[in-house]
Amino acid sequence: MTLDELDAGEVVIKTAYSSVNYKDALAATGIGKIVRRYPCVGGIDLSGTVVSSSDGRFKSSDEVICTSYDLAMAHDGGYASYARVPAEWVVPLPPGLTLFDAMAIGTAGYTSALAVHLLEHNGMAPGNGKVVVNGATGGCASLAIDMLAQLGYRVTAVTGKTGEHAYLKKIGASEVVGREALQPGTRPLEKGVWAAAFDAVGGDQLAALTRSMQQHGVIASFGNAGGIELHTTVLPFILRGVRLIGVDSGYTPMDIRRRVWQRLASDLKPRHLNDIVHTIALDELQPAFDKMLKQQSKGRIVVAVGGR
Repeated sequence: MTLDELDAGEVVIKTAYSSVNYKDALAATGIGKIVRRYPCVGGIDLSGTVVSSSDGRFKSSDEVICTSYDLAMAHDGGYASYARVPAEWVVPLPPGLTLFDAMAIGTAGYTSALAVHLLEHNGMAPGNGKVVVNGATGGCASLAIDMLAQLGYRVTAVTGKTGEHAYLKKIGASEVVGREALQPGTRPLEKGVWAAAFDAVGGDQLAALTRSMQQHGVIASFGNAGGIELHTTVLPFILRGVRLIGVDSGYTPMDIRRRVWQRLASDLKPRHLNDIVHTIALDELQPAFDKMLKQQSKGRIVVAVGGR
């Protein structure tokens, strides 16, 4: 492609890094109905340096982040040397982060941080009890464990990958349990175990979480690897005051988006990025997609577009 073929926008960015998210894997393989028009450059997030801007908020040489919105769905995304995007989608790189850090965190880490932010505003606090993170080896969940642990939460990681327990404890989990810990049970309300929950799985495991929350427990839902159906009852919500909070990282208002990225450069900056992240080149994307869809990957995958 030439630069002139990219979608319209006020800001042209020389891409340094992108990343691989579950949504990218669904889009690239056609398994999920993600892409709304063809052809479309993939990559739902990117970091890089402004080349030119017709919007006064940005100038040449500014380092910036662009995630979510219509990137890689109806607007050319981050898997290319250049991107041209609307100025309303662009976030200045906060002091304390490098362009690599920004995509090591990426859409996944932003989603995790937004979930922390939302649950804190709904009463989550370290003194309330255990926090469970389900689907723990995924990118969002791994970063959530890291963030929560440094804020002082006692984190229980749930995974079906028995070989990854040491990894999960290294990045901050207090304990690691298997998926059997989230069996739906037989009653509308089971024993209240968790003060808060971060769920990347959905389906029956999310339903089990609704039944096993403590009084006034809060749940962040941000994934559907285990299915999109949710079979539960109203009893956890009306008898225990459980709150199920959807985390939409795609269209967050810009004031909140900037505030969360500021936190990602400060109190929510992951401490274990070197353990969570590995880097690939553009020509290694297809194997990365395949592993992710087979649930054989862990952590975060950064794509070095122009940043090596």
